[in-house]
Amino acid sequence: MPEDMRNFYLMTNGFRMTWNVKLDENIIPLGSMVINGISKLTQLSQSSLYSLPNAPTLADLEDDDEGNEDQPEKPHFDSRSVIFELDSCNGNGKVCLVYKNGKPGLPHDTEIWFLDRALYWHFLTDTFTAYYRLLITHLGLPQWQYAFTSYGISPQAKQWFSMYKPVTYNTDLLTEESESFVNKLDPSKVFKNKLSVPKKKGTVQPAGAQKGPGPSAPPTPKPSSGSGNPVRK
Repeated sequence: MPEDMRNFYLMTNGFRMTWNVKLDENIIPLGSMVINGISKLTQLSQSSLYSLPNAPTLADLEDDDEGNEDQPEKPHFDSRSVIFELDSCNGNGKVCLVYKNGKPGLPHDTEIWFLDRALYWHFLTDTFTAYYRLLITHLGLPQWQYAFTSYGISPQAKQWFSMYKPVTYNTDLLTEESESFVNKLDPSKVFKNKLSVPKKKGTVQPAGAQKGPGPSAPPTPKPSSGSGNPVRK
């Protein structure tokens, strides 16, 4: 086994974690993260699909596509590759540990591939540690392995991805400019004073006026109360 995978099995004999969601008082099983234990780490059979003479084998179903520049050479169902199943993916395919040269004793020649239900291979990672991180990152959501295929995940799985892993599913967001993630706010609108004091109608008090009584005015002269004609000033 590869060193990282061997250390994993020295720590624990496989891994399984499931989680559910509650919708309208109904419990729905959703996430499933599985790595088969040693006893279930079985090799994919290369025998005939049927118990009839000269029946076709898995090797007869291989296509002639040997990969491209973006992906390494695809695994083979014949003696050129040795394939072990890591996860059955709840019937949606198989995640496999593949020895490329047909010799399980060479850990540096291992890769992790996904085999879909149509028996097409899709490259996932070149190390077990990288695959373990992918498994945890995608939360074991249904059909998450199909995100690494050319035809993608189903519409139902897209709804779960949009709810629980929106950034992981919308990978186009990661290629946009960093400014698209900045929350642009207009301070003049956000902190606008909505409690403005209405203007009072009436005479405007001149500047410098003070409230309360001002300085006393000179007294107004009053007519004398004595006898005689009043004197006008």
